[in-house]
Amino acid sequence: MSTDMHTDTKSGVRTRPVPRPSRKAVPRRPRRSGRGVIVASAAAYLITFVILIPLLWILLLSFQTNDTILAHPFSFSHLTLANYQQALETLNLLVMYKNTLILAVVSVTVGLFISYLAAFALTRMVFRRGGRRTQNTLRYYFLGGLAIPVYILLFPVYRIDIALGLFGTYAALILPYIAVSIPFNILLLTGFLRDFPDDIEQAAVMDGVGLWRMAWKIVFPLMRPVVATLAILNVIYVWNEFPFAVTLINDPSLTTASLAVSQFQGVYSVNYGAMMASATLVLLPQLAIYAAFQKQVIAGMTAGAVR
Repeated sequence: MSTDMHTDTKSGVRTRPVPRPSRKAVPRRPRRSGRGVIVASAAAYLITFVILIPLLWILLLSFQTNDTILAHPFSFSHLTLANYQQALETLNLLVMYKNTLILAVVSVTVGLFISYLAAFALTRMVFRRGGRRTQNTLRYYFLGGLAIPVYILLFPVYRIDIALGLFGTYAALILPYIAVSIPFNILLLTGFLRDFPDDIEQAAVMDGVGLWRMAWKIVFPLMRPVVATLAILNVIYVWNEFPFAVTLINDPSLTTASLAVSQFQGVYSVNYGAMMASATLVLLPQLAIYAAFQKQVIAGMTAGAVR
């Protein structure tokens, strides 16, 4: 860059030339070291392997006889399909899947409906008495349900079902499933709604949109990743739930997927091979659901993290 003086021929005034701005190199993002990439990859593969061990072991045991399971549980010899044949002959898969699907669809739909309305009220509406303090109290009241073990609820729910005449029906399981799912649903929904931008809702209010329409037409469509995540997690919970099912269902025609596995356990003996085969048949729909909607689950869990 030159700093020589120049004389203007018209005015005779000596001026210094304006320096040209130098081009600065755009800083590049530092690359992760090769050792860091190797450590992260090794940790990811290790965690994946640890998670897959129980599933692979169940699959291996489902092809073994009881004697092989008790003597050599990791053996790959004497594999047989007799366990699956016995499981298919003993279990009524169509009835089992139908009952579980009915329970999952009804309880998850009603539970998400109630949870969304409660979360919307806790984050968007101000109570006349108490204001924010009442909102926080109600929110902690709902979240307190996460600290209550399911086994503590078995006897009270059993007594309520007997008093209402619901014992041994779909409603005996649907109502507890809805109640148990609400605390976790509210936890995720309120966390998302608290970070939700207010500009969209303010524009809707200026356009004359009512509260009910704003909740379902404006806010709810933008919460689909979180709602899809909660729906999948709740369906998996209902599919695997056992304490309520074994306590509140006494009709074989209402057998759920989780109850089907326990049919191979007797008073003095256990058919481990058939039990593992039935457990595999119960796991397959769950793995298929998660594989089909894994993108929605990841998007819902990270929806409030990147804004």
